[in-house]
Amino acid sequence: MKLIQTAQAQTAPAQTDAPAAPPAPPVPAAPLAPTATSAPPVPPSTTVQTAPDSGAPPAAPAPDMITQLVPLLFVTLIVYFIVLRPQARRTKEQKDSLKNVRRGDTVVTSGGLIGKVTKTIDDAEVEVEIAQNIRVRVLRSAIAEVRAKGEPVKDQAASR
Repeated sequence: MKLIQTAQAQTAPAQTDAPAAPPAPPVPAAPLAPTATSAPPVPPSTTVQTAPDSGAPPAAPAPDMITQLVPLLFVTLIVYFIVLRPQARRTKEQKDSLKNVRRGDTVVTSGGLIGKVTKTIDDAEVEVEIAQNIRVRVLRSAIAEVRAKGEPVKDQAASR
């Protein structure tokens, strides 16, 4: 408020002892008719301010790129160590256990059948005995869990 009074005092003409004339009544402005050659009015949102306000504080400097990336890198590291690394370790352990399945191991298939491995057919298939004298060929990828590592069954042909 004081700034306004100071500005008015500086711009007001020096008053004399003579009485001032009464102010003239305001004249109403006639509406301007748009002309064909005039440009359309620019909306206020697209106007550009050419000089900063003298009373406004200077704009804060933009944070540099490293400052913005530090939180992102921090969250990425947390996700890696809490989620991705343990999951990769479990996947590796499961692949190793499936690769090392041999005769005598008790396995659970992804369908829920529990049986004992009687024969390894090739790298992709094993033969599992799910009941007495009932054998099924199962893909190694269909084995969900290796429950117990059994002792390998001796070949009957080798013992003769």
